[in-house]
Amino acid sequence: MQNEVLNSKRVFQTAAWMWLFYLVSLAIVDSLIYHSSRPFTPILIYHLLNGIPALIFLGMSYSKLLENRAGPVVPMMIVLITATPILVNYLFNLHLPPAPLSNLEGMIIRQLPVLFIGLVLVAWHYSLITMILYILGTNLFEFAIVFGFGLMDRALLSAFSFLIIIRTVCFLVVGIFINQLIIHLRKQQDSLIVANNQLTHYARTVENLTLSRERNRMSRELHDTVVHTLSGLSVQLETTKAYWDIDPDTARNLLDHSLEETRTGLQETRRAIKALRASPLEDLGLVRAIQNLIESAQERDHLVMDVSLPDPDIFISPDVEQCVYRITQEAVENVIHHAHAHNMTIRLVAVKKDLELVIKDDGIGFEPVTDLSPGHFGIVGMKERVQLVGGQLTIDSSSNGGTTIRLYIKGGIG
Repeated sequence: MQNEVLNSKRVFQTAAWMWLFYLVSLAIVDSLIYHSSRPFTPILIYHLLNGIPALIFLGMSYSKLLENRAGPVVPMMIVLITATPILVNYLFNLHLPPAPLSNLEGMIIRQLPVLFIGLVLVAWHYSLITMILYILGTNLFEFAIVFGFGLMDRALLSAFSFLIIIRTVCFLVVGIFINQLIIHLRKQQDSLIVANNQLTHYARTVENLTLSRERNRMSRELHDTVVHTLSGLSVQLETTKAYWDIDPDTARNLLDHSLEETRTGLQETRRAIKALRASPLEDLGLVRAIQNLIESAQERDHLVMDVSLPDPDIFISPDVEQCVYRITQEAVENVIHHAHAHNMTIRLVAVKKDLELVIKDDGIGFEPVTDLSPGHFGIVGMKERVQLVGGQLTIDSSSNGGTTIRLYIKGGIG
């Protein structure tokens, strides 16, 4: 609403300066035409009577009264800019010295620029019907002045009527065009406002979804580390408590194992927090992030790695990248901490629009169904991640037979 008021004031201010510019230009033309005429007083009075209302109009266009579009100021200004040229022209047409712009045609030409400005203001602020009534009312007012006061010879009335009719047709054509153009512009403005509101809503929705996904990601990371470690530790401590009086040696062994699991859980938690703090995927992309992960694993456990990765510039959606990287990271950590493997194979293959990840090791393996030791709770997190991207995860492992993890994501590329 405030912008609409500002635009309305700018329109009236522009109209006021155009009116004054026209009067100054007309005064220059008259000074050239009538420079040798004596007396010069009628011409001076003519321009003063036109200029004073124009200055009043200019002052009103900068007034705060114009901020109320429903008030009387707008109609008053339109009446002022419409009535002034008509009244001044016909009051002084008999007193101007003979010249091209003092005859009937010249006096009507003098009116046109100012009346066109008034027409634009009406088309801007009011409906099409109101604008048509304004055009007809302006011409009826001019007829009433001329015929009511007998300001024109009968010989000129037919020519005058013809010129007024021609002007009416021109005003109707131009006014309807301007009115429809303004209606179209306002519809476009309304559409832009609606689109902007929708875009703002969409941006907020995306932000909320991003925050929600980030919370879920943090929840999974903490679930895979802190929760699993604490749950396993709780079970072991309960067992230690049960054996404490019956078999102290077993209880001590269980306690030592609990301390070891606590240290391992602490390391995993630190790793998860570090991964949350700095995202290698955002900095490096999937392929280079996996390469860094492999190099770090080799330095820590001296594994012999057989690695096959696709072109680093391949485009993979962020959700799929996150899934593939986290599963690779979990598998590498499990091999380092639990598998006691010497060799490890990582192959990431892009087949058309599909993505396949294969991770193998020659470690001690485990039984996926029955082995619920704290070190393997990360498998649950893997399956949760794969479900989020609509992929398929298979884990083949047996005691002393190594482990093979296969991840297949249909449409994971592009």
